[in-house]
Amino acid sequence: MAARDARNSTQDPPSKGSEQRLLWNQENVRDVAESVGILKIGDEALRTLSQDVEYRIGQVIVEALRCMRLARRTTLTVQDISQALRVLDVEPLYGYGSGRPLRYGEASLGPQALFYVEDEEVEFEKLINAPLPKIPRDPSVTAHFLAVEGALLNCVENPTLPESRAHDLLPKGPGANPALAALSGQDNPNFKPAVKHVVSQELILYFEKIQSALMDDTDDAEVQRLREAALESVSSEPSIHQLIPYFVNFISTQVTHHLDDTFVLRQMMELTNALISNEHLFLAPYASPLCAPVLTCILGRKIGAENGVHALKEQYQLREFAASLAGQLARKYSESNKMLRPKLVRTCLKNFLNPSLPTAVWYGAVNALAAAGGPDVVKVLLLPNLKEFETTMLAPLQQKTDPSCVAEFESLVGAIMKAVQSLAGEDYPWINGSMNGYSSENEASSIKAFVGNIIGERIVQLGDHKLNQAVLDARNYH
Repeated sequence: MAARDARNSTQDPPSKGSEQRLLWNQENVRDVAESVGILKIGDEALRTLSQDVEYRIGQVIVEALRCMRLARRTTLTVQDISQALRVLDVEPLYGYGSGRPLRYGEASLGPQALFYVEDEEVEFEKLINAPLPKIPRDPSVTAHFLAVEGALLNCVENPTLPESRAHDLLPKGPGANPALAALSGQDNPNFKPAVKHVVSQELILYFEKIQSALMDDTDDAEVQRLREAALESVSSEPSIHQLIPYFVNFISTQVTHHLDDTFVLRQMMELTNALISNEHLFLAPYASPLCAPVLTCILGRKIGAENGVHALKEQYQLREFAASLAGQLARKYSESNKMLRPKLVRTCLKNFLNPSLPTAVWYGAVNALAAAGGPDVVKVLLLPNLKEFETTMLAPLQQKTDPSCVAEFESLVGAIMKAVQSLAGEDYPWINGSMNGYSSENEASSIKAFVGNIIGERIVQLGDHKLNQAVLDARNYH
């Protein structure tokens, strides 16, 4: 309020009756009046106009000083006066700029000195025959992310990889600046290359050592120890944030090109787990790229080149481990990426209900559903679809007598039961004083009618009344 009052007091012109001594010469006002055709002007009007001119000049100076102080300068410039005129809504003065120093000349007219700005004399013929300068590019300012965590983003403003390589071959120097190049007369100025991601030699050596340790499949105790040490280093080292995009690209490339090698896939999932476990790394921008190789290991139609019960067990263990990683990604980064968990759940549910896919895909999908979605997804999405799943996919698989098919059936049912049992952790009330460990015939028939005979029988055999109530409560979402 004090500042506003001071401003208002500054803007109030002096009263007409005040007899203060004027600083502005009244003869200047008379000369201006005569120049516009007013030959006769009274003394009172002349004094009033002089007071108003003095007040307006003081107002401009006050606003200019305010602009100077806001710019943290102690020298008043021409730009300050121009800004003050703009603030006061006055037409600005044209033809004066502070880019060049002003030279003042002095002329003596009687007892009073007259100062004027000296103008440089230029020959008109030389001026009209001089070549016109090149028009520089119009300046423009925009905001976008050049890189996140050292990785160049793929957007319109950033150059693509071929363009970056072409820019690296361009000459560097004064011609690289487009504005300076245009002013110097170049018709096709070159642009400077984009920011290059520089990684130290130590980090490059570290990355190569991690690669060699993880990809060495030699059956030796020393190699195994080095592999474990490499994973431990990745999970605890705080200074490898620059290598995150390289690790993500390495995992994606190896998973894409080695789907027939369960050893490589397992090591890539171990590396993913190490990156997620490192509390010093900011992996939120890379959550979606990391989910792609993880989902490939979960929902891949064919993983590994070997057949048989032992190879099938190894593949199923890999899918289960990858499903746990999908759960970690969904829980840890769902706050920063709101669509991450819904995408994971939707993809896994779609593959779980697809009858044309192999049993291994169903196994990975149900594990990922339980890990990424939790008990809520099991209750709302998994349980209401179990009866249809049993009719179209689970029952035909049970009728097969091949040892591998039997192993697949038991693994799939075990994964479904594991997901269903996750509901037992919720606090469900007991009805009519029933004790845990007892399943009535009414509960058993209701559960079998809801989820099917195969899974329903397994649930009833557990004799867990608390779990039975959780399964039956899921009928409200059917």
